[in-house]
Amino acid sequence: MAFPRIIIAALRGGAGKTIVSLGLIASWRKRGMAIAPFKKGPDFIDAGWLALAAGQPCHNLDTFLIPAYQVLLSFSHRTQDSDLAVIEGNRGLYDGIDLEGNTSTAELAKLLKAPVVLVIDCTKSTRTVAAMLLGCLQFDPDVNISGVILNRVAGARHESIIRKTVEEYCAIPVLGAIPRIKKEAFPERHMGLVPTPEHGWADESIEKAADIAQQYLDLDRFLGLAGQAPPLKANEIPPSPPLEKGGRKGNTLKASFRKGGLRGISKESPPRIGVIRDAAFQFYYPENIEALESAGAEIVMVSALADSHLPNLDGLYIGGGFPETHAQALAENAGFRDGVRNLAEKGLPIYAECGGLMYLGENLVLDGVNYPMAGVFPVLFGLSRRPEGHGYTVFEVKKTNPYFKPGVLVRGHEFHYSKVLSWQGSSEDLAFRMIRGTGFDGEGDGLCYKNTLATYCHVHALGTPSWAEAMVEASALYQQQKTG
Repeated sequence: MAFPRIIIAALRGGAGKTIVSLGLIASWRKRGMAIAPFKKGPDFIDAGWLALAAGQPCHNLDTFLIPAYQVLLSFSHRTQDSDLAVIEGNRGLYDGIDLEGNTSTAELAKLLKAPVVLVIDCTKSTRTVAAMLLGCLQFDPDVNISGVILNRVAGARHESIIRKTVEEYCAIPVLGAIPRIKKEAFPERHMGLVPTPEHGWADESIEKAADIAQQYLDLDRFLGLAGQAPPLKANEIPPSPPLEKGGRKGNTLKASFRKGGLRGISKESPPRIGVIRDAAFQFYYPENIEALESAGAEIVMVSALADSHLPNLDGLYIGGGFPETHAQALAENAGFRDGVRNLAEKGLPIYAECGGLMYLGENLVLDGVNYPMAGVFPVLFGLSRRPEGHGYTVFEVKKTNPYFKPGVLVRGHEFHYSKVLSWQGSSEDLAFRMIRGTGFDGEGDGLCYKNTLATYCHVHALGTPSWAEAMVEASALYQQQKTG
């Protein structure tokens, strides 16, 4: 497959690659191009912005969560109806989980054979920018660093010195120079940008990013570099198994997109799985929703903020988000909260991640005020100023539950500022044993009650295919019991 593609990377987080990626995508979309956006790494917020700029879902490419062959298959599938792919990296170009840099943006660039453009923060630097860039070029010659963007330059003289030095010593083109932007159009929340559903000026921010790109970047030269990406050949895709070990054999991407669902799932009356999606709960991988649909479910979007009660459902998926910023509204919607608790008591299959876990607790305590949540689990949650859990996770399933087979090792990730203030249970009560990461209490994760399972860990359906199948099977069984 020959397809134009480019990766926007940096020397560190916070260097400006998200603004550059948004600007490129929005500018090319204005030209009438269809852009396929991707985010490297476990990220929901940046992916939401990239999706808004492109006008289509942003998919994550992560070789820790997803096998390399699935990354390639997903990329090829998602780009079929687009003109060009823009992939935003994460952290520094070579930053990974080990000495070899596994899971880094550089390794993804080699896997996808994609040209890399580095965004470099030039604050209080001149010739040293060229030295840093030269180090990146020599660190791994197999990474195709094809251009550089100078960000936060102080003026014309500052830009001229750096531009001439880079082109003299590094022999790669400077594709643009962006000055310091005084008015902050993208305020940060926690460790990322504010989620797009949380404010009404997201489109204005995207427009500003496009203006920056059109004014300061050489868009045509970018297109030329993207078009130089070599073909991806089918026989080069490694036939590796899913990362989930010990469970049922997972579907390949091709199989996961085969419509018709699981055996025994009614096409005429598919199980209805509700997904709480609103400003409080918005962190979902598109592939997870698609996997539920491909397994045979009908997806019903609901809101814990706007809906007074739950519709007729056979399952419920509550993703992550920032329930703390909407604690009062969630607490005041007692009908919805009571409905979730009552259905959990009746055995409705419910799967919750991070923010969803908080919502299923007894109370959320903010600044000394108790906000009642759904009350499925007797847990009081509070907030810290620093992350309580952040990064990749690996857990072993140790207790029987509706969605994961005991003995399975599952890879995921966590990112939460919330913490447990009070809980009556112990680590022995949790469904998972943490091998990597913090989880619920530093040792385990996974609160389980009847058919409800809530965890701090996020999983990706392409790396853990059995999750969606189990969710749909449990929902179909509940549907049969309810109607039979």
